[in-house]
Amino acid sequence: MLAKTFGSAVHGVSATIITIEVAVAQGLHFHLVGLPDSAVKESEQRVESSLKYFGYRMPRQKVVVNLAPADIRKEGSSYDLPIGLCVLQASEQIAPERNLEDYVIMGELSLDGHLRPIKGVLPIAIEARKRGFKGFVLPVENAPEAAIVNNLDVIGVETMQDAVEYFEGKKAIEPLVTDTRELFANTQNAYDADFAHVQGQENIKRAMEIAAAGGHNVIMIGPPGAGKTMLAKRLPSILPPLTLHEALETTKIHSVAGKLGSRATLIATRPFRSPHHTISDAALVGGGSFPQPGEISLSHNGVLFLDELPEFKRTALEVMRQPLEERKVSISRAKWAVEFPANFMLIASMNPCPCGYYNHPEKECVCGPGVVQRYLNKISGPLLDRIDLHVEVTPVSFDQMTANRPSESSDAIRERVIRARQIQTERFESQPGIYSNAMMPSQMVKEICAISDAGLALLKTAMERLGLSARAYDRILKVSRTIADLAGSESIEIEHLAEAIQYRSLDRENWAG
Repeated sequence: MLAKTFGSAVHGVSATIITIEVAVAQGLHFHLVGLPDSAVKESEQRVESSLKYFGYRMPRQKVVVNLAPADIRKEGSSYDLPIGLCVLQASEQIAPERNLEDYVIMGELSLDGHLRPIKGVLPIAIEARKRGFKGFVLPVENAPEAAIVNNLDVIGVETMQDAVEYFEGKKAIEPLVTDTRELFANTQNAYDADFAHVQGQENIKRAMEIAAAGGHNVIMIGPPGAGKTMLAKRLPSILPPLTLHEALETTKIHSVAGKLGSRATLIATRPFRSPHHTISDAALVGGGSFPQPGEISLSHNGVLFLDELPEFKRTALEVMRQPLEERKVSISRAKWAVEFPANFMLIASMNPCPCGYYNHPEKECVCGPGVVQRYLNKISGPLLDRIDLHVEVTPVSFDQMTANRPSESSDAIRERVIRARQIQTERFESQPGIYSNAMMPSQMVKEICAISDAGLALLKTAMERLGLSARAYDRILKVSRTIADLAGSESIEIEHLAEAIQYRSLDRENWAG
């Protein structure tokens, strides 16, 4: 007898439908073919134990399991459930009323037949709907994630016996239905941190607002305890809300990486990722034997925060340079390549020196001559070139800390950011792939960021007196364009340029001297 159903393999953030065929014939032994990895090969033991637990048997005949197409490598333990059901049908231990071929079936079996959650459910559900399958049978913990996809019967089961009874028509399991738009609308701006809780630091809040409005990368320089991490954590709360398309794309990446957790659904808020400085190159950018998304892809459509930037390995920081420009990561192997999206805002923070107190208003720096410069040189020029705003963070005074003045909320700041982003959306409507001022290439900067003769004179004076490098020129123009957008101004005025010039601290030749 031959039984057939369908599963799926995930490569990058896309799923491929896999045909699972089981034939029981005369002979001996269990054969699993179709380029399986070790976890797939071990399914024989899990399936056999689960069958026995529920009173079924593994046929003492020749059992051939074929996973097609045979040239795609199959990974993981999520093929256990479809293999088990096909073995039962092929050995005539069950006679399903519902056709197994109408469904995509995935799930890892424990030895007692219970199902464990799997990774990459959302891309599989999207592919199943696209290919016209009637439903998707999977572990009950993963059902809310799959239910994001409409027009697909999502059947969550706890054990293999539940799945058997569902297909035999003995048990009615209602498909899980989620109103994705309502869920999205209710959780779109549900952030825990708010700028209303920050006392003082008005200049840093302003810099964060500019960064959010133009999609600019930021580096904060300041002593320990000045509030750099606290401010960075609040940045997602002032970014424009995710669109439904962005939310699905973000959820897909987290699903593939197995970061959603059990019973998780749509990610409706912008992600904030803060990896430790000991992170490896592959964990930051993505990769491995079977490539997985790294931290820069997990922060897609959100914020990547690198605390203590000079402490990160130089190689890890250098591999970020290309993704920062292209907003995607390509991981190539001998036989195939995968691509992960990586459109994120980079927020970095650092102490001004190893002891942390260089330029501190009260405490004295104890670092020796040349130490400060060597510390700053840990960050390469090309990486710094991709950061638009350099912001000096000073400690909050006691009076500011204890003041009862209400601070502006994230909601109020977000409204201004959204208005500025709308201006940019209209500006770059005819430019595919450009959505914010930070994405402008150099040739476009001259056209869109035109300044008056007086502005040109100010910029020339600033660059000469402050010793700004040539790379600061484009950055200042981009940031001043964003400041003008926030002010609702069609042209870049002198005051917009003057404010933008303030945000190039690390380009000043005498900063660490």
